Amino acid sequence: MGLLLLISQQAARADVWGYIDTQGVAHFATEQVDGRYELFYQGSESFDTTQGVKAASTPRPVAAPTAPPKLLAFFDISPSYKLVKQHLREASTKLSIDYELLQALIVTESGFSSTAVSPKGAIGLMQIMPATAERYGLVADRKGTVEEKLTDPKTNIRIGSRYLSDLIQMFPGQLDLAVASYNAGEGAVQRAGNRIPNYKETQAYVKTVLQLYNGLKPPAAVAEQRRQPTRVRMELNGGASGRGNMPQSNTLLP
Repeated sequence: MGLLLLISQQAARADVWGYIDTQGVAHFATEQVDGRYELFYQGSESFDTTQGVKAASTPRPVAAPTAPPKLLAFFDISPSYKLVKQHLREASTKLSIDYELLQALIVTESGFSSTAVSPKGAIGLMQIMPATAERYGLVADRKGTVEEKLTDPKTNIRIGSRYLSDLIQMFPGQLDLAVASYNAGEGAVQRAGNRIPNYKETQAYVKTVLQLYNGLKPPAAVAEQRRQPTRVRMELNGGASGRGNMPQSNTLLP
């Protein structure tokens, strides 16, 4: 796997709060939105994005686990995750994107609900807009509309991971900008001077995705990445308001 956590200019830290609803959909945020949210993962220290994200190897003692047990338990019990993990493996291998990054992005986007639809029409696991899918060659035919096809997990992950890969290549070594672009659109990041746009939702989304990624990534693998830097390639949380990729029934951030 060749995905190094080299990110751009800002320092950041984030705890991960979340809950699993009665349909088994995961909801995550960087703060306790309401009483349903409990601490899934606590960032142990701030990280300087000019030097990469540090593994949470020296967590502070807190009541909730700081290592990922609660986080990993979600994947252990989630039937929707189990149904698609082979597609994640295939996308990860084919595009050299860390498996854990795909996990973090999808759980933030949709809670692994393949039928999630945002108010503005982003669809499925990776919350893809039909226009984006068409850019990657998905067309309507006798088998279904573009919207219908995007509810297919394999199709959704194939297109979403390709888009993510292109964004990572667009912002090499700046994973936060790639993730911000997935959420707000690459144009918004470029207009902000190749910085994370000043959208509260996008900024929270970037922190959530990267902190989940940091929590899911095996510490030994993180250490190995830091010894052997490589270049990366990589938009975000249920989507910025402009892109509208927040599932209506699965709101992940306030």
